[in-house]
Amino acid sequence: MSCPEGTICAFVVTFDFDAEEVWIAEDPANASRPCVLSQGLYGARVGVPLVLEMLDSLGVRATFFVPGRVAERHSARVRQILAAGHEMGLHGHTHRSPADMGRDEEQKELRLSLRTLRHLGADPVGYRSPSWDFSPCTLDLLQGAGLLYSSNYMDDVRPYRHPGRSIVELPVHWSLDDAPHFWFDAASWDRSIATPSAVREIWQAEFEGIRSLGGVCVLTLHPQICARPGRLAMVREFLQSAVECSDVWVASAREVAEHADEVLPRNGEGGRGRGWPSRLE
Repeated sequence: MSCPEGTICAFVVTFDFDAEEVWIAEDPANASRPCVLSQGLYGARVGVPLVLEMLDSLGVRATFFVPGRVAERHSARVRQILAAGHEMGLHGHTHRSPADMGRDEEQKELRLSLRTLRHLGADPVGYRSPSWDFSPCTLDLLQGAGLLYSSNYMDDVRPYRHPGRSIVELPVHWSLDDAPHFWFDAASWDRSIATPSAVREIWQAEFEGIRSLGGVCVLTLHPQICARPGRLAMVREFLQSAVECSDVWVASAREVAEHADEVLPRNGEGGRGRGWPSRLE
């Protein structure tokens, strides 16, 4: 697989379909608080159908990272995502950070999530941590599971291969995530919810910067956040602007990782960015 001729950067649309699991992982007592969980349930009931409709209208194939427990709880939605032709990646079994687990527990979570998604018809080859946080064992466990890529690190704007491993990294950043801009902290009430226009300005600037460097722009969205009625129109307009750029390859995370896997060297150190078409070389 190769980038389409004439393109200078890649654009990947990803969704972390967390549903209620975010709040349960934060505090297990939330499992018995239906009003708290309703914040995540919105993503499953309303957000995912709206997102799928939007993606279909734009002709965009996205990547959905789904915790195993969310897949069990909302299996019909998972099948709907897969039926629409989107990629599905791993997002833990629960929504707990690997950094808070021992190796055996982390490996069990990985195996459970793989088994759950495969049972529903997915073929996951990528991993996103529920918290963009790894333990010292995470990369080795991903390698051992035969996964193709990770999308968690923030140390580049181009895909690269983790030293000494075959795993390709598709870098992310908080500025291209909807949660830091729109998340409301009900405990402290000390955060303002940004306007869609302000977030669009931040995303557009980051996208144009990555585009100018020939990197990969990985947008991270959450159905319970971005699919609120006052935000979804902005998200659609932003995605449309990327689709209309003739020099931008809009693809799933798997497609970009497969291309990077072909062009990046496999000799560990010294291979970062080399082989990836980039203006940073």
